[in-house]
Amino acid sequence: MPALKPTDFTGHITWLGLVPDRNASLRAEARDHVMATFAGVAGEDHAGLTRHSCSRVLSQYKRNTEIRNVRQFSIVAAEELAQIADRIGLARFDPAWIGASMVVEGLPDFSHLPPASRLQGPSGATLVIDMQNRPCHLPAPVIDSDHPGIGGAFKTAANGRRGVTAWVECEGKLAVGDLLTLHIPDQRVWKHLAEARK
Repeated sequence: MPALKPTDFTGHITWLGLVPDRNASLRAEARDHVMATFAGVAGEDHAGLTRHSCSRVLSQYKRNTEIRNVRQFSIVAAEELAQIADRIGLARFDPAWIGASMVVEGLPDFSHLPPASRLQGPSGATLVIDMQNRPCHLPAPVIDSDHPGIGGAFKTAANGRRGVTAWVECEGKLAVGDLLTLHIPDQRVWKHLAEARK
């Protein structure tokens, strides 16, 4: 019996990008397509089979410990970017400002999709959602370079709307306009979740 359930929920890729050198800038460069490999996207600063641990996993590892890279993609929802833009007083929020890899439109409550869900494209390329991404202060100077004085409002406005991180389970091409199908784990929510989060 399959452990992953295909759903009728789908979303279109409306934007793709990559960050060539995060030390130089978090700003992503737009692409019309990318090749998703087991190591991520070639030329993307977050690519690789492994990565150095960061603030997301400080409870598990000392900073800069080499770990499996489950943060090859940073995926955000068009609908949630529109909410962020509205909250900080902009007509549009550019996904390049936050170093996004992909913008998807049409999947509701995107930032809260279950971990281990899959997004599968027409080429067979499949991304596994690791966890919700958390907003931080790093995009502020990038936003300020285009809209001075606005960047500081990002972190609060993006809370619960920052999308998800993901890694490549099956290689293939991803292109703007592709339809992604959501597959979710076929299991109930752990009954001790609220207790464990205390």
